[in-house]
Amino acid sequence: MITPTAGFLVYGVHKDGLKDPMGVPFIDDAVIERSKKALKGQGVGLVEGDIVVATKEEARAELKKMKDDDSVDCVILFSGTWIWSANLVGAIRDFAATGKGVLIWTHPGSQGWRPVGGLVLHGALSEIGICHKFVYGSADDPEDVDKIVSFCRAAHMKNFLNMSTIGTFGGRGMGQTCGVADPSQWMKVFGVDIDSRDTSQLLTRAESISEEEIKAMEPRFLKLFGTIPERNSVNDRSIRIYLAIRALMKEEKFDFYTIQSFPGLADDYAATCFAQSMMLEDGVGTSTLGDFNTAMTVLLLTKLSKERVYYGDLQHIDKKNKEIKIIGDGAIPPSLAGKIGPAGFAEHGIPTEGGAGGLSVQLVCKSGEGVLARLGRNDGQFEMVITRCTVFEPSEEEIKARRDECGIPFWPHGFVKAHCDMEELLRHWNNEYACLGYGEELYQELIDFCELTGIRVILP
Repeated sequence: MITPTAGFLVYGVHKDGLKDPMGVPFIDDAVIERSKKALKGQGVGLVEGDIVVATKEEARAELKKMKDDDSVDCVILFSGTWIWSANLVGAIRDFAATGKGVLIWTHPGSQGWRPVGGLVLHGALSEIGICHKFVYGSADDPEDVDKIVSFCRAAHMKNFLNMSTIGTFGGRGMGQTCGVADPSQWMKVFGVDIDSRDTSQLLTRAESISEEEIKAMEPRFLKLFGTIPERNSVNDRSIRIYLAIRALMKEEKFDFYTIQSFPGLADDYAATCFAQSMMLEDGVGTSTLGDFNTAMTVLLLTKLSKERVYYGDLQHIDKKNKEIKIIGDGAIPPSLAGKIGPAGFAEHGIPTEGGAGGLSVQLVCKSGEGVLARLGRNDGQFEMVITRCTVFEPSEEEIKARRDECGIPFWPHGFVKAHCDMEELLRHWNNEYACLGYGEELYQELIDFCELTGIRVILP
């Protein structure tokens, strides 16, 4: 989970205790304090301005502090009363050039003329093309506060990506066309560098893993699976690959990664299913087959959600009942196991896609509310398809038949009901993979992230 930090600046020309003709201060300090408290209560850290901003000089000085503070993900401009917008827009424009987010919050109420101050600044920023979010809402309304929190969290993710690095082990897997990346586009849109490593480096590191390092994993396996995998050469290679990826990620300072898996590594040494499962469990953004777009989606969901993230094939879609079956090729974080039973060990089991074999994870995803999403490209331009969904667990009486349907019952299954127009979902979905994140709040946070980064949002 992330902890965003927002600059909080109150603005208005009638400040410093100036009263209206009724003898009431224009700026209501109690409203401001309630608003700050509401944000802090939702996990948003605040860097508060020293004064109420009214003049150009004050705006320049206060926003420069926010601009230079690397901990600040965005600035919340809180309307204290009305304002001369020209006194603020230049400094806001300069701040926005950093890529940090800008949000105007106007608290309802006739006293103090806050809506006037909010709307005049909202219009001014729109006039000159400064990307921002305008929220007219009360600190006492959870839905209104959630809009601001969502924006702050999305801004944090945008800033996290800036100057980060995605590592890629190997090249394109299984002939993926809709997962490849243009390094220049990734740097332009996200500020992310793509750094590649041959899988031979992984093999060398995997073979250097000691018996002591493998044994040291047993307590964690017991906690996640209730048992430890059988010790044999195939299983040991799967564990070695996991430990090798984990070590190289740290050494190379990769923030997230993608891996070719097969053809190549999974044919010559071990399938990566188990390694991918454990890296997802570790809270690392990743994907298989050199699929950069899935890796980015998994990273976003992982950072934003309280739960771990599952990516797998949209293996079956029942349009009439709006049900989707997501089946991954043995890769899933074991903590997502539901009531049907704990996560278990299985084999990869497909000789044409990883002839060397390897450990994999089997389970049925636990129930909950969440989102299905995936970043993709349409004619070279980024877009993200997002829909709300409900994850459900079939009954004990029907689960065996539901798992047998695909012919590979020992791979992980997620049963999902999508809350969308299924025809529109299918028309816009951009890959065979679906990324499943738990948490209803993810829906708006992904939308805000896309708006902050200029990605087209598709809500079927």
